[in-house]
Amino acid sequence: MRTRLIDLDRDFDLGISEGAKLIKAGEVVAFPTETVYGLGANGLDKGALAKIFAAKGRPADNPLILHVSDISEVGALAVINDKAKQLMDAFWPGPLTIIMEKKSIVPYAATANLPTVGIRMPKNKGALALIRASGLPIAAPSANISGRPSPTAAAHVLHDLEGRIPLVLDGGSCKWGLESTVLTIV
Repeated sequence: MRTRLIDLDRDFDLGISEGAKLIKAGEVVAFPTETVYGLGANGLDKGALAKIFAAKGRPADNPLILHVSDISEVGALAVINDKAKQLMDAFWPGPLTIIMEKKSIVPYAATANLPTVGIRMPKNKGALALIRASGLPIAAPSANISGRPSPTAAAHVLHDLEGRIPLVLDGGSCKWGLESTVLTIV
């Protein structure tokens, strides 16, 4: 497989359109967030989730985080309690993952057989546009081989995943360079 790179600064609409088509077709796409680059796939499709684990060499007992583009999307995926709602209102979009009780629509392949799911809304124009255009929650761990440093630039993603994934959306350097904070609210 040849990995295609689309520069979002030059071809934003094309990159988002191509990325969303691949996500809808059950493929994986690397994309920028404010924290690190994510390796995204349809968070509700077991086959697509398996492609994340295969591309990364990630153990299946390591849960994935679902990314949404709007708080209104969370209710279909998880049970929202008052504390979770307060945190979403205060810190989303942003680098906060909230662990909540999952709903049955979320496959156990995404949660490593746990009854909870991590959800976040990234604060990155490209990430939010990709999620909206796909119309799906996007499961996305960091876009690297498991055990290697998390990528903060498209070149880092290509170093690890060239030939393993069909597309990298290059959004420049990530603002934070560290994964999101994770809070369990169950």
